[in-house]
Amino acid sequence: MGKGPGLYTDIGKKARDLLYKDYQTDHKFTITTYTSTGVAITSSGTKKGELLLADVNTQLKNKNITTDIKVDTKSNLLTTITVDEPAPGIKTIFSFVAPDQKSGKVELQYLHEYAGISTSIGLTASPFVNFSGVAGSNGLALGTDLSFDTATRNITKCNAALSFSKADLIASLALNDKGDTLAASYYHTVSPLTNTAVGAELTHSFSSNENSLTIGTQHALDPLTTVKGRVNNFGKASALIQHEWRPKSLFTISGEVDTTAIEKSAKIGLALAIKP
Repeated sequence: MGKGPGLYTDIGKKARDLLYKDYQTDHKFTITTYTSTGVAITSSGTKKGELLLADVNTQLKNKNITTDIKVDTKSNLLTTITVDEPAPGIKTIFSFVAPDQKSGKVELQYLHEYAGISTSIGLTASPFVNFSGVAGSNGLALGTDLSFDTATRNITKCNAALSFSKADLIASLALNDKGDTLAASYYHTVSPLTNTAVGAELTHSFSSNENSLTIGTQHALDPLTTVKGRVNNFGKASALIQHEWRPKSLFTISGEVDTTAIEKSAKIGLALAIKP
C-alpha cells in the first residue's frame, strides 16, 4: 500500500489482483495514442459472445488537474475531473454521466501517514452519501465502509475490514453485506526476483451457510512474461499468460475450464493493449 494504511479499497487488493485481475473469457482490444499537445486517446472494443461493446476515452492533463471523457456504444458520456493535491494529501474527484442527471458525484480523498479517508456525495436533492476510513499504518490497519441513502434514511452498506502486512505477506479479514458475509484473503510473496506469489480468498455467507474458496499463484517466466493460475472449490480452473511484447503494450491469453463438466469446451479470452 505504500506509506500509511491507504484507502479502504486497498485492503485485500493484492490478493484480489492476483486471483482475478486480467482473467477474462471475452475478446478485448485496446489502443492508446497521444496527440502533439499531450492528449491521450484510448479506444477499446470488447466482444462478449455476439455482442460488441466499444468506447473511446480522452484524457487531458494540465498541471494537477486530469480530465477524462469517455463515450461508449450506448451513447453515454462519462466525465471525470480529478484535482490531485489542492492541499497536501488531498484528492478531489468530480464525475457525472450524461444524459443521467442523477449521476453527478463529488468525492474527496485524504491520505495521511496513519489514516486514509474517502467520502463522496451524490449531486441530487436526496443523495447517497458514502464514507470509508482506515486508521493504522502500512503494517496494521482497521477500516470501515458505509453508505447512507438520505431519501429513505437507510444505511445501504456497512462493511468493516482488518489488514495485516509484512514485507512478504498481506492478510485481511472483512465483514461485508451488513454482517452477512465474512471474507478472508491472503497474499504471500515467494520470490521477489521472479515475481512469484501465492494467494487465497475464503468467503462465508451466514444467511445461506455457503463457502467459497479460491486459490491462485503467479510467476514471471522472464522480465516480460508472466503466468497465472487459479482454482476454486466449485471446480473451475483458470490460467493465463501475459507478455509485454513492447513497453507498456501487453498481449494476454486466458482460459477457463469447468472440471466438474469436462465435456464442455473451455472458455478462451484474448486481450491486446497497445501503447506507444
